Amino acid sequence: MARKFTEAAIAGIGATEFSKESGRSELQLAAECAKAACDDAGISPHDIDGMITFTIDNSDEVMLARCLGVKNLAYTTRIPGGGAAAAGTIFQAMAMINAGVCNNVLIWRAMNERSQYRFGQNPTNTTSYQSGNGTGSLLWCVPFGAMTPASWGALQAQRYMHKYGVTNRDLGLISVQQRKYAATNPKAWFYNKPITLEDHQNSKWIMEPLLRMLDCCQESDGGQAILVTSLERARDLKQKPVRILGATQSIPYNVEVISNYYHEDLTVMPEAQGVAGRLWDMVGLGPKDMQAAMIYDAFTPHVLLQLEGFGFCKAGEGKDFVKSGALAIDGILPTNTHGGLLGEAYIHGMNSMAEGVRQIRGTSVNQVKSVTNVLVSSGMAGAVLSAD
Repeated sequence: MARKFTEAAIAGIGATEFSKESGRSELQLAAECAKAACDDAGISPHDIDGMITFTIDNSDEVMLARCLGVKNLAYTTRIPGGGAAAAGTIFQAMAMINAGVCNNVLIWRAMNERSQYRFGQNPTNTTSYQSGNGTGSLLWCVPFGAMTPASWGALQAQRYMHKYGVTNRDLGLISVQQRKYAATNPKAWFYNKPITLEDHQNSKWIMEPLLRMLDCCQESDGGQAILVTSLERARDLKQKPVRILGATQSIPYNVEVISNYYHEDLTVMPEAQGVAGRLWDMVGLGPKDMQAAMIYDAFTPHVLLQLEGFGFCKAGEGKDFVKSGALAIDGILPTNTHGGLLGEAYIHGMNSMAEGVRQIRGTSVNQVKSVTNVLVSSGMAGAVLSAD
């Protein structure tokens, strides 16, 4: 029978606890969150026929399929770019469903990033920064002293902050708001631990005068999985369907994931602009049609660059947009309502994708009123999740 276009939806989400020491292997974490996503959807793991993760995930597809009892896997892939892959996994899962290649696609990311290795520390070797996993460009950074994600992120943000007069105190407002969300989220590492702007300003410098400790995402152990199927099938399953209205990727010329120093205007995020152009055209909507956003927040300046890149405010207006209270639960664009990577956990952005699903379902602990459309973004990729 000829293939036909099939609309895609997210039918299940599942996660482990988020901690600093999981006490078990990353494969175990992957299996736990994957099984939880299947249970949430009401789909047997035996029926998974597509699997997608990050190039730098340490859990092997065949081993995970064996753990879950997957019977007949039709498609697997891995997406480069570290956290940029988060929304990219949704894009590619959607494409597999659209094309009729797969019926049930499992997305996962599992990591012992705190207890097993430390993303935020200087590397002892550079073997992980190589062609094929989206980190080869870091070989232009590490040997010359830019050795940590914070140093790469700060250097990326420096020109933007200088041009528009953005201070570290301005960045603190993002951290304060996200920690406010995390404080009411029982699954967040910083549950019941809000901060003030002065707490932010008193946290130690990581890259002076740009980034303090409270501008930086966490190092976390845990796993997050998402189950994507057809919209038609999702309507017959356990949960309210979350339609993937549209999703796309963009890697413009001379743009890199985080050592993004070579494109023409260092005060903008071309990949976010590229995703926005394709995404808004694909779905026939725009920034004003979004009731919430989950924006990759490895470091606070990246939130401003994406807010501007997606057109929620004009160039250089990000700090004033935040200062106006726009990111709050009653603001124009409630953002990272789970606490984000700063407040909930750092599962490479996949936990933010799951929060987008909860907002559409109406099950978030910080639920926005009357949600129809949510933007989820990880810089080089983005998606609009919508109510059925």
